[in-house]
Amino acid sequence: MKTLITLFLFTLLSSAHAGENEIRKSLQSKFPGIGKIEHIVKTPYSGMYEVVIDDQLLYTDAQGEYLFEGNIIEAKSHRDLSGERRRVLFAIDFDKLPLDLAIKKVKGNGKRKLAIFTDPNCSFCRRLEKELSGISDVTLYFFLYPIFPGSDEIVRNVLCSKNPIKAWDDWMLSEISPVKSVCPTQTEQVLALGQKLHVNGTPNLIFGNGIQAPGYLPAEELEKNLNQLVQK
Repeated sequence: MKTLITLFLFTLLSSAHAGENEIRKSLQSKFPGIGKIEHIVKTPYSGMYEVVIDDQLLYTDAQGEYLFEGNIIEAKSHRDLSGERRRVLFAIDFDKLPLDLAIKKVKGNGKRKLAIFTDPNCSFCRRLEKELSGISDVTLYFFLYPIFPGSDEIVRNVLCSKNPIKAWDDWMLSEISPVKSVCPTQTEQVLALGQKLHVNGTPNLIFGNGIQAPGYLPAEELEKNLNQLVQK
């Protein structure tokens, strides 16, 4: 596996006393326009510190002499530790999502929550829909996010139908095309929301605790994430 760590080295003000305050002072003095330093926390690997600057995860050494950008991969398991941390650090406040922009589907008691940015011409979105068909006791919020060619028309036809969630299910699960319709939609607002949340592809899942999971997940992984929310 190719190394995923990309290093951008910047010389910082050296400090004899390593620590969060020293690292912060070094960054701020050396780079006055570096941006907002949201936190500095020591990691459990190699004495490195994680630094969050303007919603970007970076790393520095214990003396604050270097700044690193990239992903830390655990060799034994090939786990992307940086990716896992980003999902936690940049979790979204689910209750502040504009859920009125989504089409809503309640299954069972609807206790668990999951928001999905999805495209009608996305093959992995279709696979995800089939996995979701076997999951109950969840409220699903579908943000129709047309980024594939021709998807904007399908999204409009779904949103303008008498029963949008049925039209969506028919298309995604049975390939039944929605009836051609024209009406005002909020698709531009959904696209703007996706850009704000850094949604670069579909499907993109946001669980009730705000953790984002870009890409397709099988049913067992969906259940695992949804069940973790119930335990909290």
